[in-house]
Amino acid sequence: QTDGATRAAFVLATLDELPPEGVDDVLVRLGVDDPAGARERAAGLAGAAWGAAEALVRSDEFDPSSLRTQPTDLLRRRHRVRLGLITGTALVVTGGVLGVVGSGATPLTGPPPVPHGSGALDPDRVVVRSRTSWDDTARVDFTAWPARGSRTKDTDLLAKALNAWARAGGALGEDGRASRAAGTAFTRAPGTPAGAPTGSPRLLYAGDVEGDAVVLLHDGDRVARYTEPASGGGAAFEVGRTDDADVTTAAALVLHRSKAGARWLTAPWVDESATRDLLRPDTPARALGVSKDGVTSPLPEPPAGGGCGTWPVVQFRSSARIVEKHSFLLTDLGALSPVHLTYTPPPGAGAPARQPREATGSRALVTWARLACRLGALRGEGVRAVNTWDYAAQRLPEGGGEAVWACTRADTWAGRGDVFLSLRTPAARPAAPVEVVARADGTAACSRFGQHVVAGARWKSPQGHWYALGAGSRQVTALTTSGAVSGTHPGTTFAVRAPEDGAVRVRARLGNGETLDEVGR
Repeated sequence: QTDGATRAAFVLATLDELPPEGVDDVLVRLGVDDPAGARERAAGLAGAAWGAAEALVRSDEFDPSSLRTQPTDLLRRRHRVRLGLITGTALVVTGGVLGVVGSGATPLTGPPPVPHGSGALDPDRVVVRSRTSWDDTARVDFTAWPARGSRTKDTDLLAKALNAWARAGGALGEDGRASRAAGTAFTRAPGTPAGAPTGSPRLLYAGDVEGDAVVLLHDGDRVARYTEPASGGGAAFEVGRTDDADVTTAAALVLHRSKAGARWLTAPWVDESATRDLLRPDTPARALGVSKDGVTSPLPEPPAGGGCGTWPVVQFRSSARIVEKHSFLLTDLGALSPVHLTYTPPPGAGAPARQPREATGSRALVTWARLACRLGALRGEGVRAVNTWDYAAQRLPEGGGEAVWACTRADTWAGRGDVFLSLRTPAARPAAPVEVVARADGTAACSRFGQHVVAGARWKSPQGHWYALGAGSRQVTALTTSGAVSGTHPGTTFAVRAPEDGAVRVRARLGNGETLDEVGR
């Protein structure tokens, strides 16, 4: 036998998965004189008793919303331990756990009250910015976003979102990417801590989207989305990193997904929104509808499987109060944060190294049309931005036209960078896929910390002859081949006849005398 307060603490910790401070807060609201003591006694339950009780409260039959109770001696003692008068959890304890179910009962109507946490989990303490604060700040990131939506004052909804965040760490563990606990599906992006915020988070959105309740919260380094479906199914909680976001990577969040598509919530500094198909570079962008709250019309999601007949992207233009005439592209790779696409053109003769720029120009769009379908492999990897760098151009022999060597680098929010190198030869279709010639994961290659690169490939000429090709970046002075073809070739590119099946390795020599192996070797 245990007292009612201990049983209440047990259910709050087990079924609701509240943290210790959340359990104490609810018990205080219930009128328990010593909440910490009740919680400690509940934690002391061990062995078979704990396992059996936990199995009971987690079972499908244990549903507080359908509980039937009848007057008992325990209910007559409500003035001494007033469990059940404030929260549905207490009614569960006084009814279900003690076995007071019986005939002559009265159905419990309405949803149980939502437990409100304390400290950082107190819904009354979430940070709310005004709609005009963004244009009077030196930080143009998620900290400048105002709170939007029709339910920003719905503290019960906010409490549900905060309670879910409090449970996320335990549900996902140290390395889990997805889990389900107490009817809520938890997901986190790679490299993202899942634990509750240490300070009161910022409210970005609370409202109804296509009938579902949605809350977006930001704690400085992470964004969390809580979704409660109108259908009554299980809620969903997702969290991802957003540290060091900027005017482009903080320009939008994926607010809601449905069969109709994905709706984004746009930053307050976004003045114009349009959509375009990355596989059709010559087709103009089309205007995208955006509500006064910054919610877009449903957007088609990029293909997740085999087919790749289209690749939708969103083109934003920032307010002149931030950056004049600054347009940029974002695409959806299945995470909370859309991915920023950029382009670095090939080096000019005698020109300094070039920096990534927005992928909105004609040359960038033509380049990305050939590469877009490769983005699908990055889905779910916590990618922040993808840049394609055309690091060398080469005239192919036997009338083969001009080829372009490119390095495409995906940077994640966690800091990791993965690359693939491709050879783009002339093609009949604007979206003809490229040949990937090298890959490397977790590398600095093709970043500002890895500005030198070299790769090789085999190529068949229009006349049917096989060649070994190679190309290095602008600081390469000579290329050396070994294997089926041996020799030294001055400059940044070479093309030599080679057997069809012969392996050729390429090494570069830089202007400072250092040598460089092919990416991925």
